[in-house]
Amino acid sequence: MGSLASERTVVGWAARDAAGHLSPYTYTVRNTGPEDVVVKVLYCGICHTDIHQAKNHLGASKYPMVPGHEVVGEVVEVGPEVSKHRVGDVVGVGVIVGCCRECRPCKANVEQYCNKRIWSYNDVYTDGRPTQGGFASTMVVDQKFVVPIPAGLAPEQAAPLLCAGVTVYSPLKHFGLTAPGLRGGILGLGGVGHMGVKVAKALGHHVTVISSSSRKRAEAMDDLGADAYLVSSDAGAMAAAADSLDYIIDTVPVHHPLEPYLALLRLDGKHVLLGVVGEPLSFVSPMVMLGRKSVTGSFIGSVDETAELLRFCVDKGLTSQIEVVKMGYVNEALERLERNDVRYRFVVDVAGSNIEEQAAAAGAPAN
Repeated sequence: MGSLASERTVVGWAARDAAGHLSPYTYTVRNTGPEDVVVKVLYCGICHTDIHQAKNHLGASKYPMVPGHEVVGEVVEVGPEVSKHRVGDVVGVGVIVGCCRECRPCKANVEQYCNKRIWSYNDVYTDGRPTQGGFASTMVVDQKFVVPIPAGLAPEQAAPLLCAGVTVYSPLKHFGLTAPGLRGGILGLGGVGHMGVKVAKALGHHVTVISSSSRKRAEAMDDLGADAYLVSSDAGAMAAAADSLDYIIDTVPVHHPLEPYLALLRLDGKHVLLGVVGEPLSFVSPMVMLGRKSVTGSFIGSVDETAELLRFCVDKGLTSQIEVVKMGYVNEALERLERNDVRYRFVVDVAGSNIEEQAAAAGAPAN
């Protein structure tokens, strides 16, 4: 066990306003509590939600804000009541760092649906401090929300699994879509979508990637191993594929029509929404009534599901396809992500970026 430390100073890269530009920022994190784990951040994935939050697309951003919720790091200190982790362990921290532990979702171990959940950044912790994410040197996290990274999984590969990976794994498990032989559609081939293809294929599914153009056909089929590729603007191909899918995992994070995709579902098919869309989506009711189809949603995954997914990936030999960058490149990476110019997930090498030295040299502002 590491020794308990007093309040510590941390360096992160923060957005100061809705322009979303990140730059070095010095702040403090809480004392190590009895059940706290102090994590030295090694890597942190970049999610599309980081753009939404940094640029206040959802209207609730608070600044300064240190984004990042796909965090992998090394345990450097633990509180006296920590039993799940030890100094030296490689661990992960995802989207949630707190919950009420008393409501129905919490008692069912699906704490991501707790109405009092605490986000890993852009939120307020129980002690009144703002939460800050993984684009930083250090995080202090309650042990409940820290998952072990299993041997055989490289830390940089594990980072996107903590959000993108579990986001597709959770609904497949919850809705009973894990049996071999199912026919699934993955709508959108980005960070979440590419993991959808990989996980579904590992489950033994026939996988169709659905995209707005043929631009990603080769990478979907040749690189990711999809069985079919469907261009949504090709009316003939869409008509030929009607009533062919058991489910669609919809990862598109912008407004889009649902009716063309609902037509692809078989009887009792499920259209699962995963993308954060700030405008209403619509369809005429017969599209679901006449096939007993469902339009539903799912949000990330629980801590238990995250640990299960990590073991699943090791067992199946699954990895995410990533581009590793230094922290100094993070703003360019965010811009590229916004225009979908990444295959398929950026991961920031935080520990290798010397952000504390850079901040000292630049005289980074403090909170």
